[in-house]
Amino acid sequence: MVGRSSLLIAFLSVAAGMLSTDAAAMSLEVEGTEFKLTSDQGMVMRSRELIGAVLTINTGNGSLKLRIDAVERDPEANRGDIWLHSLSTQAADGSWRNLCDAGPDGRRQAFPLALRPRRSDGLMEPAPPSVFELTCTAGARGKCVRFGYLPWDGQIDLYNACVRMVRADYCGDGEGTTRDGMPIDLYDELGTQSPENDPGQQFEAGWTPAGAVCVAHVRVKENTSLKALRRTCPRLSDRLGEGCTEASARAAGAILFNRSNP
Repeated sequence: MVGRSSLLIAFLSVAAGMLSTDAAAMSLEVEGTEFKLTSDQGMVMRSRELIGAVLTINTGNGSLKLRIDAVERDPEANRGDIWLHSLSTQAADGSWRNLCDAGPDGRRQAFPLALRPRRSDGLMEPAPPSVFELTCTAGARGKCVRFGYLPWDGQIDLYNACVRMVRADYCGDGEGTTRDGMPIDLYDELGTQSPENDPGQQFEAGWTPAGAVCVAHVRVKENTSLKALRRTCPRLSDRLGEGCTEASARAAGAILFNRSNP
């Protein structure tokens, strides 16, 4: 995820001279995982019609030139239409560079989400019009959308719980303890994701937007341990180890569950 709460565009131009106009004549919003550009005359263009466009957007760190190089429907999306964008940013020397690093699947794509982090706890919440986040597919927030937890479709709690789970953020304090490429089997009661029940994996934890409700074993032993969690996360002190099962996690309010290698 690219940490930019992006505001109104300042200028837009489309390749081949198809469109050139200023921000006073249009508004930019995000619907689902697409940009939606509306002119003052009511003309609407979405990401798929904006390939080649260069957006100059305001961020907390200044302005950012963002070029839409390509857009495709996610062939691996678990639910709904997810639109993957190849985005480039302009460096100081004028060159264009991909916005995102590659994930384990090799993809270097992104999409906008009409969300912003809540100041109190960092959880994502719906954003006002023209405010959005740019989310790379390699990051936890991008993965959770592709898993099928769509924050704009009534699943904001599952989405936030998924982000905690992907990062192995047991305490819910924003400190992830996983590493890239770790295999996880996630599932929920709605059936958006169902367990694969790999016999080599065991129940790891149950999750809410606030983090884990209990932890049977940690995912990456080099990064943390049950002993360390007992010290750093007091609310989990009596919910660690063998007593943490899917049933006990559900009883404690978990809405998302995962299995991983012990």
